[in-house]
This record gives sequence, C-alpha cells and structure tokens, in this order.
Amino acid sequence: MKKAILFCITALLALTTFGQERKWTLQECVQYAIENNINIQQTTLDLESAAIDKSDAVGAFLPTLNGTASNSWQTGLTQNVLTGVLESQQTRNSSFGVSSGVRLINGFRNHKVLDRAELSKIAADYNIAKLKDDVALNVAVAYLQVLLAKESAKVIITQNAVTQEQIDRTQELVDGGVLPRGDLLEIRATNASERQRIVAAENSIAIGLVNLAQLLNISDFENFDIADGNYTVQGESILETQPEVLISSAKDNRYDVKIAEQNEAIAQKDLEISKTGLYPTLDAFFNYNTRESNRASGFNTILDPDNPVIDSGNPIGVVGATGDVVTSLTPNIIGGNEVGPLPFVEQLYLNDGISYGLSLRVPVFNGWSTKNQIKRSKVNVMRAEFQKELAEQNLRTAVYQAYTDAKAAKESYEAAKLAVESQELAYQYAKDRYDVGLTNAFDFSQSKLRYDNAQIELARSKYDYIFRIKVLELYFGVPVTELKF
Repeated sequence: MKKAILFCITALLALTTFGQERKWTLQECVQYAIENNINIQQTTLDLESAAIDKSDAVGAFLPTLNGTASNSWQTGLTQNVLTGVLESQQTRNSSFGVSSGVRLINGFRNHKVLDRAELSKIAADYNIAKLKDDVALNVAVAYLQVLLAKESAKVIITQNAVTQEQIDRTQELVDGGVLPRGDLLEIRATNASERQRIVAAENSIAIGLVNLAQLLNISDFENFDIADGNYTVQGESILETQPEVLISSAKDNRYDVKIAEQNEAIAQKDLEISKTGLYPTLDAFFNYNTRESNRASGFNTILDPDNPVIDSGNPIGVVGATGDVVTSLTPNIIGGNEVGPLPFVEQLYLNDGISYGLSLRVPVFNGWSTKNQIKRSKVNVMRAEFQKELAEQNLRTAVYQAYTDAKAAKESYEAAKLAVESQELAYQYAKDRYDVGLTNAFDFSQSKLRYDNAQIELARSKYDYIFRIKVLELYFGVPVTELKF
C-alpha cells in the first residue's frame, strides 16, 4: 500500500516539477512561434523578393550607361586605321567608348510593371500575416491540448489517491466480515486500471509537449513545459453578434479574401502589361567612341631649302591681258620619313566621335505571341476572379461553422458542469454507502469512474469552448497577439 501511495505522490510531483527551467505561457508560445517558425521565415523571403521586383521596376525608368574598352594586336595584311589602306604590317589598336540609352515610350509598360510590383509586395505582406494567424491558432490548439492532458492526469491521480484509501478501508471491512473478498479484488483491479490510465495520461502530456515544441522550433524537448495557468472562459459576449456581422467583419480583417483580391488585381495588371506589347516603343541613344594606334600617323616630307617649290607644268588659268598660261607650283620634295605615333592622349582627342538619335520599333507580326499572351492573361484574370469568389464562399461557410461550433461548445460546457455536479453527488453517496458496507466495490468503482470521466469531459469542453470563442474573435478582427485567455 505504501508503494501505491508513493506512486501517486511521484506522479503528482512529475506534473508539478516537469521542466522547472522555464514555464511557457500561451502568449509566450505564440510570440516565439511567430518569430521562429520556419514557414514564416520562408514566407518572409517572398517579401524580400517582392522588394527586389519593385527595385527592378523602378530601375526600368532610368537610363542605361555602359563603357567599353578593347586592345588588339594584328599581324599580316590589315587595314591601316589611319589611312584606310591595306598593308602588310603588325599593329596594335585600342578603342574606348561610352553608350547610354533610355526608353521614352513603351505603352506605359514600366508604370504598369511598377504597379504590379507594389501589388505583389502587398500580397506578400498578407501571406505573412495569414501564416502568422495560422501558426498562432495551431500553437493555441496544441497548448490547450497539453493543458487538457495535464488536467485529465490530475483528475485521475487525485481519484487514484482516493482509491488507495479505499483499498485500506475495504481490507478492514473484508477482515471484519462486512464485505466479501471479491470487493477487495474489485477495488484493487480499479487501482491497477487507474495507474495504467495515469501512465497513459503522462505519456499524452509528453507527446503534446513535443508537438508544441516542434511548432515553436524548439529542440530541447526534455526541458520544455508550459505554465499551468487557470485559464477561464473570456469573450462570451461575441456569441451575441449575428453571423452576418461576423462575416462582414471577417471580409475586412481575414487575409484569405484579401490575398484573393490582391491576386485578382495582380492578374488584371498582368493583362494590362501584356497589352503593351501591341504598342510601338521609342528609345533614345547616345554613343561616344575614340581610338589610338601604334602605327605611324603620317609622312614628314623634306623640301629643297634652295628651291622649295617648282613649276608643275599643270595649267591653272590664262592671263587675260597677255594670253599667258599660268601653271601651278608644287613642293620640291627631296626626301622624307615616317612620323611616329602621336601621344596616347592626343590620339584619343583627335580620333573621337559621337552618335546619337532615336530608335522606333513598331510591332507588326511576331507569330501571334503577343495576342496569345493577352489571351493567357485574360484566362488568369478569370481564374483569379473564381478564386476570389471561392475564398468569399469558404469564408462565409467557415464563419457560420465557427459560430455554430462555438454555440455548441457553450452548450456542451454548460452540460458538462451540470454533469460534474450530479456525478459528484452520486459519487459521494456511493462512497458513503461503500464505507459502511451497503454497496459493493463494483458499483462504487463504476460511480467513481463516471465522476472521473465527468471531470475530464468538463476540462475538455472548457478548453474547446475557449478555443471556439478565440476563433470567432479572430474572424471579428481581434489581432492574434491581443487574444485573451
């Protein structure tokens, strides 16, 4: 008997000392899950991608600027870059350039792409917010399940302590000849069954804590535990709100419909973007180029210093008064040599050039690709409209279902409280009769089991009712971080 009592004490201590390092409240679990959940972190990357897309859209309005530079060597018959004559030579040439361009007209495509990027960013925000709500609800469900498992275990452990006392009392009654030995065997069998239920309840607690820790992305399962707070039913007044009011509020606050609306807007914008392919595009451009070479830049002639010019014999006119023919003079070249290349910077200055202008592209025929893209965009718009309509229908159904579930949970909770009161009286009556030998152990055990089950059902219906109310509050627009338990 002492071992059995020690078992109950040990079980109670296990419930009260499990995870002494920290006791997590529901609010702490929700906040930690929102900050550390991997799915939320992954969805946050979508927001970063949307910001990058917006940056791309803004950049499309800006002109492009590119620089070029090249240095090449040529051997054999090549064109002299200075004279244009083909020569057998070995040369080195360098060229440099800067080009810039900007799109002036493209059917307002850039504006529409920027608008789409803004819509995508909003949709990403909604997706993150929805996921946070979903994670918070999942955490709340897992948390309440652990609380229910703990309360169920406490009920069984407390009642098992009573069973231990009844074993001693039954032994005395059997020894005194008041009760048959079969009653002692029955009460011992009840004790064994309760101890088995205690082990199962403790296992349910451990499994529930592991599931909750996984939602929080916590790997230290052994030291994880939750606070055994006295959670009461709060916010029952929301049941007085008509379902249509809840639906209207849910449309304004729940992210399912908002996401569908944004996706429809994005599809509409994609259609507008695809239509810009039918319009001409006008681009402006500007180019600057220069070059230099290691080849000679020319030929330096040497004139006869005594007779620098001579008569070429080529007539260029006639003197009217005398009739004499006038011939041209030509330099009297007696020699010469090639001039080496000009300095690098001077060549760049002398050999530069610019080009600028406008470029117009008018789409005439491209294999129906633009028209087909427009058709695809229209299909996507219709698909998004159906998705939005479906989201609204699902939301209406979900709100009505949540409202009905909450009312049913309230009735179940009220009935469970009455059942506990009735079963407690019946149990106390059976216990008093059993203590004086007026009823057998089987009837007493059955009464005790019904009382245990009534207490467990009360705890279950209580936490179910709490959860159903919180779901309605979310639909009504209460932020998940402001829910009160």
